[in-house]
Amino acid sequence: MGAICHSDHVSVHPEDSGGVGVDTQADLTRGLTADQVAQRVAAGQVNHTDQASSRSLWLIVKTNVFTRFNAILGGLFVLILITGSLADGLFGVVLVVNSAIGIGQEYLAKRKLDRLALLNAPTTRVIRDGALIEIPTGQVVLDDLIELRTGDQVPADGVMVSTSGLEIDESNLTGEADAIPKAAGDEVRSGTTVVAGTGRFPAAAVGHDAYINKIAAEAKKFTKTRSEIQESVNQLLKYITWIIVIALPLQLWSQWRAIGDQGWQQVVIRSTGGLVGLVPEGLVLLTSVAFLLAAVQLTRQQVLVQELPAVEGLARVDVVCLDKTGTLTVGDIAYEDCEPVPAANLSADEVRAALGALADDPNANGTLKALAAALPVPPDWQREDTIAFNSARKWSAASFAGRGCLVFGAPDVLLAADDPLRERVAELAATGRRVLLLGRSPAALQGQELPAGMTPAALVTLTEQVRPDAQETLEYFADQGVSIKVISGDNPTTVAAIARRVGLDVPPEALVDARTIGEDPEELREIVERTTVFGRVSPEQKRALVQALQRNGHVAAMTGDGVNDALALKDADIGVAMGNGAQATKAVAQLVLLDGRFSHLPSVLAEGRRVIGNVERVANLFVAKNVMSLIAIITAALFTLPFPFLPRHLTLVSAVTIGIPAFFLALGPNKRRYVPGFLKRVLRFAVPAGVVSGIVVFVSYLLARAEVGAPPASECLVQTEGSKVTDNVVCWQPSTAATIALLFTAFWILVVLSRPFRLWKAALVASMVAIAALAFITPLGQQFFNFSLTPTTLWTSLAVGAVGALAIEIIYRTEPGMRSAAGI
Repeated sequence: MGAICHSDHVSVHPEDSGGVGVDTQADLTRGLTADQVAQRVAAGQVNHTDQASSRSLWLIVKTNVFTRFNAILGGLFVLILITGSLADGLFGVVLVVNSAIGIGQEYLAKRKLDRLALLNAPTTRVIRDGALIEIPTGQVVLDDLIELRTGDQVPADGVMVSTSGLEIDESNLTGEADAIPKAAGDEVRSGTTVVAGTGRFPAAAVGHDAYINKIAAEAKKFTKTRSEIQESVNQLLKYITWIIVIALPLQLWSQWRAIGDQGWQQVVIRSTGGLVGLVPEGLVLLTSVAFLLAAVQLTRQQVLVQELPAVEGLARVDVVCLDKTGTLTVGDIAYEDCEPVPAANLSADEVRAALGALADDPNANGTLKALAAALPVPPDWQREDTIAFNSARKWSAASFAGRGCLVFGAPDVLLAADDPLRERVAELAATGRRVLLLGRSPAALQGQELPAGMTPAALVTLTEQVRPDAQETLEYFADQGVSIKVISGDNPTTVAAIARRVGLDVPPEALVDARTIGEDPEELREIVERTTVFGRVSPEQKRALVQALQRNGHVAAMTGDGVNDALALKDADIGVAMGNGAQATKAVAQLVLLDGRFSHLPSVLAEGRRVIGNVERVANLFVAKNVMSLIAIITAALFTLPFPFLPRHLTLVSAVTIGIPAFFLALGPNKRRYVPGFLKRVLRFAVPAGVVSGIVVFVSYLLARAEVGAPPASECLVQTEGSKVTDNVVCWQPSTAATIALLFTAFWILVVLSRPFRLWKAALVASMVAIAALAFITPLGQQFFNFSLTPTTLWTSLAVGAVGALAIEIIYRTEPGMRSAAGI
């Protein structure tokens, strides 16, 4: 019956192309020569970019090392080292640990993502010296003659010089689901995918100049994920920086007046003891540890956390924007069913056999491949002629020996305008299915024309494969008060039907065709609030919709897998990319679902809530210590006394009442929903608790000094490098008494913040009390910390500490925000 129909092969000769390249015109029949390739490589005209999938190692190090926190403690640490009192420089370890945690986690995330990119590195077929070879896509050079086949990703920009039934899926860039037919002279862009046919074109733009890389470059500009916890801690550090600026001269002046005759080293050591207490170094470290542990836990669930604060960020999200393809659906279509037309007198088995024969096509497009995956090839059907599918005509055809011609395509094209079958097509399409018509004709195929006498034989339904976990995940978000917005480049009706299949309520008024709205975020603010499903959305509109939600006060997350999602992911508060998505998308996302399973997001949300709740729970411990130190500094200045503690004393108190227990408390479960106002809630409890602790310290210190009769300052020197401690243990009894009273009060702060109590929490507190007791009762502890007590000072200190604990309990019970923060 004639040859298989296809579009004519078009060849453009060098003399017609106008000439491109470094030295000579590229031969568009034989491609570049080896010399021409070498010249282009030397000129940097290679399809390679320096866009990394994550931040550079230097940037990671710089971000984690050069912080205000490190600057404050680093300066104090240097002062202690100069004095030679190494025992009082233990706090400097926090500098190294905190930076190492941040650097290590981000570097591991970088390596994992870079390894992902390497494993998925694509290849490209090019013609060089007249031979077809396959090379890594990054080695394509300007003017390379590229051959495209079904399934290929277009590696560069250019203009087609030859095609044969070529169709390109541009949804990765535009969001448009339908493939676009390409003929000679048509432009193709990098990042798109060949779904049918073949073709050749010379690379006109590679590397940074390629369209996809320009989008990626804009999207990849690094923006730090917003973290309320980190912002609150930074705000605290900002305040504390100014407090230190004021407290530093006050502390130095007061200590010089009190113990100046002992030498400058003693003044620096005592002064540093107070100033170190002003820095919430444990809070910064705990935040990093909490984020790190959550990130490690999520990595085990195939969720790559590229930025530590992203774990917290998703817990703050109140709107999740989803791209249908790759998120709600797998992205592939599947054969569902066939419905024979009664007038055709065909059984369902006969229709399935005909579909199986049609699908047995070596150049099958995506639809025929879906049929082939579900239907067997009948053994007694012999193909004679074929008309390949073309998006312009929206149908394909094939003739079979002794069986006539079969036509397969869009019902709106193949059916007459008044055909009653259109009503049934509309009913099926409204459910989100893709409906195609199978027709038959006794006439032979003639060129590209629809065969004469075609009559409908059956309606064939295909459906996008909905992710099996999508509905359960969306139900979880609904239970947590998180709104869902489906933003897709596909047909609005289809998107709405898919959304309904996964349980979303999408009334007609909640559905919008984005072609009817603009791209100004300000104009979209009202629309985005009342709309659930957006269809035919451009990449720019996706970004604008996210910005509109943010301007309405929402914390928005965006999920996606295509380059057309990259800009929206970048601007969203939290960007979530699929592991099989475009590299540009994964590069800008804070979270990457390595196995592409949307169902991991509830785990991320739960981890984030645990981090926020537990960090808030223990932040009060750190800030209370800071306030206590400030009160102690002011009181020491007013009474012209030595600062009550050495730095090593506060290291002990911080370790057993804050640092170690806070680490374990951060691991505990906490399902409390996110509530804004982290810093205000912390300050409402921590400031009065810190004031109480500061008063406890100085009352106990003054009582001890009066009881034991404090010796002259010249008799009480702090041990430094090359010096010896005085044998007069009475020197250490006031500081010992203050430490005991502070421990009692601080342990009660730990108790109230550990509520609701569990057995493991009781064991934690008991073990911390035991460790603290060892410092007072063992000779090694007494010698290292310079502890000495009389029975009278012991009971006096415990009594003062108990009064402080009672005051803490009253503060806790009168602050309802604290009870809710503890999950009560």
